[in-house]
Amino acid sequence: MNDLFEIYRQIEYLRNQGIKMKEIADWTGMTPSVLSSLYSNVLPNFVNATRKGSSTEDALDYALSQVNNVSKKRLLGSLPELKEKLFGMEIPSNNTVPENPFIGMLNEEMIRSVQEVFNYSGIYMSYSMSSSSDSLKAEPYLIAPSENNNYVKVTHMSAYHSTHRGIGIFNNHQNSYIIFNERESPQLALFTIYLQLPMYDYPRMLKGLYLSLDYNRNPIARRIVFIKLSDSTLMDDFLQLKGELIAKENLTPELEIYYNYACQEGDYIKTCTIPSPQLNENDLTREKKIISTC
Repeated sequence: MNDLFEIYRQIEYLRNQGIKMKEIADWTGMTPSVLSSLYSNVLPNFVNATRKGSSTEDALDYALSQVNNVSKKRLLGSLPELKEKLFGMEIPSNNTVPENPFIGMLNEEMIRSVQEVFNYSGIYMSYSMSSSSDSLKAEPYLIAPSENNNYVKVTHMSAYHSTHRGIGIFNNHQNSYIIFNERESPQLALFTIYLQLPMYDYPRMLKGLYLSLDYNRNPIARRIVFIKLSDSTLMDDFLQLKGELIAKENLTPELEIYYNYACQEGDYIKTCTIPSPQLNENDLTREKKIISTC
């Protein structure tokens, strides 16, 4: 069981040397998706659980419960061989460490996500809290592979009829990230959605949180629900929809469910800039008072 710690450190070392997960999978004879689950979920959860005091047996059971494609029996039976292959993997002399390993990892995940997005491709209507009125904000999203199949393309139409195009990362059947730039280039103002993915295929509903900036460029976070309208990935079908603000008195029974989920007290988290030349503890108290009156 102690081999798991060394295996985790060695995979991390190889990744930091610029070796791709597919190369490691080919060398060790593992399926790329299994190796990815092992590295991204099982081993980190195993290490964290043991650090919190769990036995290695309980920690491994917990870590494996978070994925559905890694067998405990097969994993334990292959540990000696896996460790030997990982430590025997040579780093090519002409191999250069990426200038930014994190950017390299994002590029890999974007490519890998194209293989997973078939589960979630289609047109959705999202529901969340409006920041300008006591209304339910409804905004369409289109999730689909890009034309050259090298990333997941996501298109968003706001309630104010502006269109944003971004990327999606669907990498481990548990969560996903959708990222846009909310402003015109070259200004950068990221609009990020975190979605929890259900543990079954072709879900009609996704839920999560989105983080963005308000009109004063202060960060906010809200709940959001995606309801699938169609499996179509055609832009013409998407453009037939529009975003809108739906007043509380105009909600249908179905929309009222989404309103109650996303638009209640505690479903809107924000901070604001304090007009103070020096940030201190008193300003934290002032900030809470300002927000509570908004």
